[in-house]
Amino acid sequence: MDATKLDLKTPRALVWRQRAACRGVDPDIFYPVTDEDAGDAKAICCSCPVQQACLEWALQSREKDGVWGGATERERRRILRRRRRTA
Repeated sequence: MDATKLDLKTPRALVWRQRAACRGVDPDIFYPVTDEDAGDAKAICCSCPVQQACLEWALQSREKDGVWGGATERERRRILRRRRRTA
């Protein structure tokens, strides 16, 4: 399955969540006050088998808050800008 072409409207698109390393972890970890405080969340994401699917979901759904797929809101905005420039 190509994570960059997920149809977010289908239940299958969210199956990756069942395998996420963050499942069962206190969600507050993924909503740090500053980007500098995101280290704990990013450490969990680094070992996650579905990190890329999570990141793509956040990018496609324009998730504004928290750490998703190892990227903060600011980092996701940069990724989107880069993709628009190369498209």
